[in-house]
Amino acid sequence: MSVEQSAGSIEKQPDLRGLRALIAVSDSGSFRAAAAELGYTQSAVSHQIAELERAVGAALFTRPGGRGQVSLTPAGEAAYVHARRVLAELDALDASVQATQRGERTLLRVGVFQTAAAELLPTALRALREEWPGVEVALIDTAEDPRLVDWVAQGRLDLALTMNQEPDDRIEVVRLFEDPWVILTHRDSEMAAAERPSFDLLDGADVVAWTSRWPIQGELEAAWRKRGITPKVVYRTDDNLALQRLVAAGLGHACIGRLAARRAVDPALTWLAPPDILTPRVVALCHPRRRHLAQAARALSAALRDQFAR
Repeated sequence: MSVEQSAGSIEKQPDLRGLRALIAVSDSGSFRAAAAELGYTQSAVSHQIAELERAVGAALFTRPGGRGQVSLTPAGEAAYVHARRVLAELDALDASVQATQRGERTLLRVGVFQTAAAELLPTALRALREEWPGVEVALIDTAEDPRLVDWVAQGRLDLALTMNQEPDDRIEVVRLFEDPWVILTHRDSEMAAAERPSFDLLDGADVVAWTSRWPIQGELEAAWRKRGITPKVVYRTDDNLALQRLVAAGLGHACIGRLAARRAVDPALTWLAPPDILTPRVVALCHPRRRHLAQAARALSAALRDQFAR
């Protein structure tokens, strides 16, 4: 076999604009939408994809014509994965160079959800302050934000604490612990006196819930329906403290994570831990896969992992 034959079929290095166009067309489902997102004309995007297809020697999209949505071919799916990796590497390169130019960062940006900010980080931040007293930490609410992975991969966030994070080639996902659903209720309620805790106790009961914009609440309600449980949702809120206060006032019961329930804000509250699992609740720490972490970010990451290794 000749050197040329063993090198593979790609004769020309793909252009970065082609890789970005590949991702944009795949994510949006059309060349027109991709052009609007990238700031090019539709014909320019078509040209970039055609050049990329010539470079790799394979068709990357099926094109139904008309207003039909385009889709990736098997070759396109493979190219899409590698394109995301290449662009993530470039983002990582830029972030690392900029950090080097500025010197060691004095600001850490950490993506969080409410329980993480209130219950998980204080101990780790105390340890960080002892080692890095001059570091400022910005806690940014990224709960359920679809841009979180992009922000971590691009260096806009140094670390992020997430719930049920899906795998992604651009980030490392370090599982910390499981935080199962429990029932939060008033100490004087009939439910609190139940001999056998069960989520079935919620059937027909008044419930305080998260708003429907939280996907994890949708997963919870789907789990209720699957079990034939039909609570009566009487209040919805986006605020963890407000939810607990409403339950403490006797206005309903709630399903929340065990960590938050164990540190409930009002002594009038108690919680039940049914042995069955409604839906998974896994808390994880995320950081860029291929980007150099500042020393302070590594220290905070280590403090969080040590906190749950004990």
